[in-house]
Amino acid sequence: MRCGYLDCFSGVAGNMVLGALIDAGLPVHVLNDTVAQLGLEGVTVKVERVSRGGLAATHVAVDAGSHSGHHHRHLPEILGMITAAQLPSRVADRATRIFRRLAEAEAGVHGIDIDEVHFHEVGAADAIVDIVGACMGFEALGLERLFSSPIPTGSGTVTCAHGVLPVPAPATAALLRGVPLAPSDEVGELTTPTGAAIVTTLAEQFGPLPGMTIRAIGYGAGTRENRARPNVLRLIVGDLPESVSQPDLEHDQVVVLETQVDDVPAQILAFTTQRLLDAGALDAFLVPIIMKKGRPGHLLTVLARPQDVPTLEDVLFAETGTLGIRQQEGLRSKLGRRHVTVNTRFGPIRVKLGLRGPRVVRVSPEYEDCAAAARATGASLRDVQAAALDAWMREHGGRGDRTD
Repeated sequence: MRCGYLDCFSGVAGNMVLGALIDAGLPVHVLNDTVAQLGLEGVTVKVERVSRGGLAATHVAVDAGSHSGHHHRHLPEILGMITAAQLPSRVADRATRIFRRLAEAEAGVHGIDIDEVHFHEVGAADAIVDIVGACMGFEALGLERLFSSPIPTGSGTVTCAHGVLPVPAPATAALLRGVPLAPSDEVGELTTPTGAAIVTTLAEQFGPLPGMTIRAIGYGAGTRENRARPNVLRLIVGDLPESVSQPDLEHDQVVVLETQVDDVPAQILAFTTQRLLDAGALDAFLVPIIMKKGRPGHLLTVLARPQDVPTLEDVLFAETGTLGIRQQEGLRSKLGRRHVTVNTRFGPIRVKLGLRGPRVVRVSPEYEDCAAAARATGASLRDVQAAALDAWMREHGGRGDRTD
């Protein structure tokens, strides 16, 4: 499956995405055709090769012509333009989702309804070209999935329509909520609201480069010359192996933390494991091992989301006294998950379903519900679990049934 990885080591802006797409092989006429379809009269696109920090890159500039200046647009007007352009369905859907996400961020910052948002700079013709052009570029290059690195925001302040604001600007910060950020020593705005909206709407994972076979690399240049790092966005286009690219599996980026200890009491280890789970670990477990010089010990392994690693490392250092923690990053394939409630003679019990696309491949009664029912009724835990499984099977007719 063809996919793209946005390496945002110097942030991301809309025109940087366009430049990276063209540099990776997108024909320029696709962008020009998109401008024509949008009905943006007088708008032209200039594409040129430039150097940023010694790296050759492609810079895209949009000349808005008569649409420049203080022409503001509301969300319904922009969505109407996208609909009228008769774009491919996935392009129109992606562009619509990006603008809605952007409107929600702006509305939250200003405390108004999304349809009341004046998009200011974001509603100008160049930003419309950036967003719709990016979606068209991803489609033209055949990118089925998009991944991204953690995102640096820059530092200092930025001047915009609302005056001088801190970096990241309020709308950018809202868009990046829940997304892992990368530290940055660069002064200035590295990530713009338009760039943040594109990446956070379309990227399904944020972390290291997945295990792909690289087919093309493109560098999209920002306008200014940074001091500490080249002002470019790198797009890596590649193919995921079949085992990873199965469309009916879910995937996420995880970090495995490991440390071995030989002088920690069992009660402390049990407490540490529970504290790790409470702090957001996806899983935590202990394995008895024999260490050097024949000393018995334990290997403590933690499965973590990338953004939770610092917190979980703090727990490990504080509770175990370990002097070092190993990290290993990887892409995890997993079944989708869904809960349903079934009625049994012991009362309602939640059942967790493991899904591969629409198919149910695993059915597991929730332990806590079953344990509570067993305590309340005096039944055995095994009987409650069997009753919950039987209830689900009677209602849905078997493990392989669709869930809809």
